[in-house]
Amino acid sequence: MISSVETNEHYPLSNVHAEAKIHSSVRIEPYTTVEAEVEIGEGSWIGANVVIRNGVKIGKNCRIHPGSVISSDIGQLEFCHKKPTVSNGLRPEVHIHDRVHIEPNVCIHGAVSIGEGCWIGSNVTIHDGARIGKGCKIFPGAVLSAIPQDLKFKGERTLLEIGDDTIIREFATLNRGTVYHGKTVIGSKTLIMAYVHVAHDCIIGDNVVIANAVNMGGHVEIGDYAVIGGTAAIHQFVKIGRHVMLQGGSLVGKDIPPFITAGRFPVQYDGVNIIGLRRRGFTSKTIHHLQDIYRQIFLSRKNTRNALKYIEKHIARSPERDEIINFIRQGKRGIIKGPLAPVEEPEADNLTT
Repeated sequence: MISSVETNEHYPLSNVHAEAKIHSSVRIEPYTTVEAEVEIGEGSWIGANVVIRNGVKIGKNCRIHPGSVISSDIGQLEFCHKKPTVSNGLRPEVHIHDRVHIEPNVCIHGAVSIGEGCWIGSNVTIHDGARIGKGCKIFPGAVLSAIPQDLKFKGERTLLEIGDDTIIREFATLNRGTVYHGKTVIGSKTLIMAYVHVAHDCIIGDNVVIANAVNMGGHVEIGDYAVIGGTAAIHQFVKIGRHVMLQGGSLVGKDIPPFITAGRFPVQYDGVNIIGLRRRGFTSKTIHHLQDIYRQIFLSRKNTRNALKYIEKHIARSPERDEIINFIRQGKRGIIKGPLAPVEEPEADNLTT
């Protein structure tokens, strides 16, 4: 049952508005503020000194620990050149779904959705536009959906989308998108370790591991099952393919095709990612097939264009072969080099023509 709660009768030491829709089983500790346009579901617990502003919906069996502030106001955009445009004229809403556990001193601002069963560590800040899937764990000090570090940003309504069961460790910073793409995307079952920075409009796939202190510019794309070593720096617009293993400390300015390992300085091809592929069920036949393909691209001394022509003519077609060819041809930055320099005439980086 949902009932309106009279402030003085039920919560004499808190400022709970009489029009707030709060289930009769909800427990609210002293010195908490709950405004009128708030809903709190069955079995939830609200700690002391919590502030819940208008436009917030909290599901069943949630726990909001002391000192947290949850508001649909978009306070961060006061510092932008323009206020956001809300097409339907409605107030943004915060949706906290069932069984969400929010530790002390968390700040949530703007139109935010937190999926069922999430855990939000202490001192996390979640800004407008965050869409967090089910079962995620956000560790202390992380900042999600802050406005892009882009001087062209004028307060447009953009998103940060995070899939289910993703882990974001301490002090990671994930910016939301710009009008260029509209959103930053983090896949499901991905691990983002401490001090990682994910810039605006990045797209990170499922089951990705990004180790400590990796920094990436805007518009970076990382495919499923990639592993990015600690302290790597990735230039804006770089694409990293599926199942790539990147050595820690790498400075990446070119695209890295799928299924390989890369490292050294400057970054170069270091072989097919045999161990990672075997762990994920790739057969020896497929791995040998990939080695044949990359032998032509990186070890034959052909330039990339001629290597691709050779592969199309002489190596049997497969989903992996087509994925590699399409990845390289659709890229705009060119790919990393191999240990052997091509002896043929150099070519333009862009292979789209």
